Amino acid sequence: MARNKSKRFEKNAALISADARYSLEDAVKLIKQFTPPAFDPTVTLSFSLGIDPRKSEQMVRSSVSLPHGTGKNVRVLVFAQGEAAEAATAAGAEHVGMEDLIAKVLGGFVDFDVAIATPEAMTEVRKVARVLGPRGLMPNPKTGTVTDDVTKAIAEVKAGRVDFKVDKNSNVAAGVGKLSFDESALLENLTAFVDSVKKEKPSSLKGAYIRSITVSATMCPGVKLEEQVWINA
Repeated sequence: MARNKSKRFEKNAALISADARYSLEDAVKLIKQFTPPAFDPTVTLSFSLGIDPRKSEQMVRSSVSLPHGTGKNVRVLVFAQGEAAEAATAAGAEHVGMEDLIAKVLGGFVDFDVAIATPEAMTEVRKVARVLGPRGLMPNPKTGTVTDDVTKAIAEVKAGRVDFKVDKNSNVAAGVGKLSFDESALLENLTAFVDSVKKEKPSSLKGAYIRSITVSATMCPGVKLEEQVWINA
């Protein structure tokens, strides 16, 4: 049985004009008027793409550095040994190791937000692909999470770099900040993410790339963006 929407949700939904589409600026102004739940909601930007994720040449996967961070404590796991492991620990990674961590992940441990690995670790790390892959946590050179410079990678993800990847339903989504952020910070983060996804348009794609974009906050209604936001994509 579907749950009835809360009075708070309905109050927020009433602020959205029926069938309206908003500019990024107006969408931010609108969600800032929402009455939030009893915590600071994450603001999420969601894309519906006109690609076929089953085709490798249409894979959309990259990362974006949000100018104002995500507002959350990013928990980092690093697969490394020796000096690289020591550097990862010094840089603030919450979990560092090799065989022990691989065994732990194979056992179901996924209590982290980003996984980083050194190139030499990847032969062993591939053993956990079936656990991390479906969750979008598998280290990948394209997103900078397979690297010899683990110190730099950890600093970037903790400062606000967000990895994104299209799912099986042709959607891309990521948290881009907190509702408590001021309007200018949210707008700059949203713009950075939109620009990053637009740049990943597959060269082989025929037809529309971006079909729709929605801005939402946790336990709040979504706000549809106007086509002008992505018209050149």
